[in-house]
Amino acid sequence: MPELGHVSPKAIAALTGLAPFNNDSGRRRGQRMIRGGRRRVRRALYMAALAAIRTSPRFKTFYDTIRARSAAAKVAIIAVARKLITVLNAMLKTNTAFQT
Repeated sequence: MPELGHVSPKAIAALTGLAPFNNDSGRRRGQRMIRGGRRRVRRALYMAALAAIRTSPRFKTFYDTIRARSAAAKVAIIAVARKLITVLNAMLKTNTAFQT
């Protein structure tokens, strides 16, 4: 993704399809859905999030926190994927290595 390191965390999450969007109209409050974005990037980030949960204590703790709040495991995995892409974006923006 050429945008990595050049856009905000919210924008990079939206580009990858990991940001929830509102479906509201007038007084009706709809659901928040995560869709759109680049399909291949989203799939790769999903797999990377699974690996990060298994190998990184930082992401495992984040996953466990989200999992405790929500019963859905996929919701927590998507949250880890979004955290992962924002960390990657910050790493490229500041030109630093990953720190556990």
